[in-house]
Amino acid sequence: MTHRSVRAVFISDIHLANLNSQVDLLADFLNNTDMDQLYLLGDIVDLWKLSTRKGRWHRRHEKILQLILAKARNGTEVTYVPGNHDPFFRHFADTRLGPIRVEYEAIHTAASGERYLLLHGDRFDDDIYCGHFWWHLGEWAYESVVTLNRYLNKVRARFGKPYWSLPGALKMRSKKAQAYIDSFEAKVVSYAKQQGVQGVVCGHIHQSKLHIEDGFVYANDGDWVESCSALLEHHDGSLELIQVPHRQGEPRIHLHPSPTWQTKRSSSI
Repeated sequence: MTHRSVRAVFISDIHLANLNSQVDLLADFLNNTDMDQLYLLGDIVDLWKLSTRKGRWHRRHEKILQLILAKARNGTEVTYVPGNHDPFFRHFADTRLGPIRVEYEAIHTAASGERYLLLHGDRFDDDIYCGHFWWHLGEWAYESVVTLNRYLNKVRARFGKPYWSLPGALKMRSKKAQAYIDSFEAKVVSYAKQQGVQGVVCGHIHQSKLHIEDGFVYANDGDWVESCSALLEHHDGSLELIQVPHRQGEPRIHLHPSPTWQTKRSSSI
């Protein structure tokens, strides 16, 4: 992976302690990315899994926390916005846990002057909840598909194939899942506009996206269970959504601030 230097990185839904967490890909990404600011937008440690004894804590998971702490101690400003899988840490909102700042919600000001509301996104579940929102198949079915995806990609890797998200593909084919995603995005954008910002960055639904409509930016940084994606802010204030690992020649979503806020595609890594 090419080493990069950016102004800010936004990641969420790592789900440490979940066997399906793609910690090796994330470690590679963190080791090859220098950033001034790192935003952790919830579900970093999967306390749900640990509380039900379905989770397993491995040294590879601990390595991710060590990498984050090392960046915080070496000048990166790290802000943690807990989610619904790590809600315990919301008790520490507006305080610091060592070198890491904890916020219930946060505001990020880009180099270009735009202000973005940062949140996890679970606060809208009660408004749009319709059974288990992952394709109405329930948590067990979702975990089964994600586990299958993990083994499938091990086979793909042996044949030199790039990482591919089976759950993501199934979501795109499910009308009920897409209806949930559309409703979630509408709720998030409506709430963020009330806060007087120019955009919003969230996670929660494991569906990465970078989009602008009527001059307002909606960004979902995805997750590290399915999509293995992150949102980057470059030093000129432009936003870029990438998937790791990235296939050579594959376009990435790249949004550059301009008077007309045009969305364009960038060159490959």
